[in-house]
Amino acid sequence: MTAARPARPNPRAQLALLLLDTAAPLAVFYGLRWAGVNPWLALLLGGAIPLATLVYRLVTERRITLPAVFTLTILIAGTALGLVTGDPRLLLARESYLTAIVGLWILGTLWASRPILLSATLPLLPEQTARAWEHDWEHDPTFRRVMRRMTAAWGGAFLLDAAARVVMAYTLPVDVVPALSAGFLVVLLTAIVQFTKAYGRRLQRARDGDDETEPDVVEGVGRSGSGQ
Repeated sequence: MTAARPARPNPRAQLALLLLDTAAPLAVFYGLRWAGVNPWLALLLGGAIPLATLVYRLVTERRITLPAVFTLTILIAGTALGLVTGDPRLLLARESYLTAIVGLWILGTLWASRPILLSATLPLLPEQTARAWEHDWEHDPTFRRVMRRMTAAWGGAFLLDAAARVVMAYTLPVDVVPALSAGFLVVLLTAIVQFTKAYGRRLQRARDGDDETEPDVVEGVGRSGSGQ
């Protein structure tokens, strides 16, 4: 008897939560700044929204996961530091700690039995496609290499975002940084998603064609993705 697959995440619900965690803090920050609130307090109150939504999900789902606890710890620690120092730039740089550690964690899964990109994507796929991916992971070295390369690209993107956030937090006007950071993240994620899709399409075309040409195609995609 085959075990039932876990329920697929609701894309609309995930998108709504993402919008709440990104758009709401910006709206609160700029609304308070327009009302004359100082940058430190505006950032603190705006940053409380992702913290509140995370706590709400933990309570309503009644399920404690390691990533959720990790994220909660980082947000609380960053907020506590901001409260102690009263430095708005420290609050601006707070999220860079989270994205940096997430990037390092993603890269760390390259040495695990499966990279996180594979583990995170399988539940989102149709059942037949998921079974095909499982088979390819077990039996196809090229598929494993590609999944690891794409995982490395995602890890690198999060590290780049972290570095950019720190630079922006300590070099640009405080009022500019929240919107610019959010815009940079959107552009970066869009770029890495498109890279992942293009990489996957090139691989699929290679797999459907002559097996002898496959390594060259995969290598070419890797070079184009790295800007070489």
